[in-house]
Amino acid sequence: MTIDLQQDFFALFGLPRRFEVDELALESAYHDLHARVHPDRHAHLPDADKRRAMQWATQVNEAFRTLRKPLSRALYLLELGGVDAGLETNTAMSPEFLMEQMEWREAVEEAREAADVEELEKLHQRLRSAGKDLYGKLQQSFDADRDLSTAAETARRLMFMEKLQHEIDNALEALED
Repeated sequence: MTIDLQQDFFALFGLPRRFEVDELALESAYHDLHARVHPDRHAHLPDADKRRAMQWATQVNEAFRTLRKPLSRALYLLELGGVDAGLETNTAMSPEFLMEQMEWREAVEEAREAADVEELEKLHQRLRSAGKDLYGKLQQSFDADRDLSTAAETARRLMFMEKLQHEIDNALEALED
């Protein structure tokens, strides 16, 4: 069993390089590959072969983790397309989106301070709904329009939103304790 560690994650699983992924095909390919490269299957081989099997298993696991989550898949597609999403350096967003973010952050802080679980859950649901819309835009940008610039901006927006959702999750968890 040989895996080309230079091929991209989509090729590794025999999937087209697209944002929309057939999740069942991904899962099936992962289980098939994982079973073939699992280090236990190579335990009887010389050390060099065991190390190679460990590299293969690591690559397969990393590829699966990357492709199964939409945001990490988007960032990976941008990387493959030679686009630096600039998540740390390019924080330029439209004024409307930044205002919306500020309003959400203020609402989260107010609900947290008031220990208002119901309001936090409503905010979480609103964010999830807005995120679904952005994931639809991301799919359109990648698969139909092939517009990596818009995809990168949308990915940055989703990063902001996911961070805010984690803040809400943390606030809810703190209130449950």
